[in-house]
Amino acid sequence: MTQTTRSRLTLEEFLTYDRNKDTRYELVDGVLVEMGTESTINLIIAGFLFAAFLQSGIPPYRIGFKQWIVVSSAAVTARDPDLIIHSEASFAAIEQSSQALILSDAPPPLLVIEIVSPGEPGEANYERDYVEKRREYAARGIPEYWIIDPTRQMTIVLSLEREAYQEIGQFRENAPILSPTFPIIQLTTQQILNAGR
Repeated sequence: MTQTTRSRLTLEEFLTYDRNKDTRYELVDGVLVEMGTESTINLIIAGFLFAAFLQSGIPPYRIGFKQWIVVSSAAVTARDPDLIIHSEASFAAIEQSSQALILSDAPPPLLVIEIVSPGEPGEANYERDYVEKRREYAARGIPEYWIIDPTRQMTIVLSLEREAYQEIGQFRENAPILSPTFPIIQLTTQQILNAGR
C-alpha cells in the first residue's frame, strides 16, 4: 500500500477527489492509500457470486459492486467491499445518496463479502481483511461477513452476535457453505474458486 497524498481529506473530499480512476484507494486516517489493482481472479469470483445470488432470487438492485460503506474505525473512514448484499432499507438509503456510499446513519446491508489478497498473519493484506474489516463490519452492525481466501482455498462465514462476529465455519473444497442470512444459497468453496469454469 502506498500513501498518495499528504494533506488529510474528509470523507466528502475523498468522494469528490480527482484521482486516477484506474487505481483503487481507501481513506485511512484522512490519507489516500493505494490499494493496488484488483486481481483477475477476484473480479471473476465477484462476478460469479453476483450471478449465484441473482439465481437464488435476490433482485439485482440489491447486489452491490463498487459501493462504499462508512465504518467506525480509528483510522479507516470507508471500505470498498468486493460485494454487498443489501437489505431493502440499505438499498433505499444508497439509492437516495448522490454517491455510491452507505453512510454511517444508514441501515447496514445484510452481507458483505471480501475476496482477500495473498498475505500472512502480521502482513497488511491479512490484517486488513481478517482483523480490521472484521471489527469494522461488526461495529457497523452488518449481520454476516464472508471472507473468501483463494490462497488458502477456503470461505469463512461470520455471523454477528452481540456486536461481534462468531465463526459459523471454514468451508473448503466441496463442503456446502452455510449462510444464516441466506440459507437458500447452494455453494461450495470449490464452485466459488472455479467461478463457473
